Amino acid sequence: MKASTLREMSDEALSGKVKELKSELFNLRFRLATGQLENTMAISNVKRDIARCKTILRQRA
Repeated sequence: MKASTLREMSDEALSGKVKELKSELFNLRFRLATGQLENTMAISNVKRDIARCKTILRQRA
């Protein structure tokens, strides 16, 4: 996800996106533990997206 796309979103939308990404991260970690996850880079990508969202929210505060 591009930072420019995230900057266009409102604060409420970004907060919702963070919650959505955290639940996705939980599901990915669960699939990794059970051996069903094929693409382990997905975990890193989701973590980076969460960090991008949180950074933009912090910059606005």
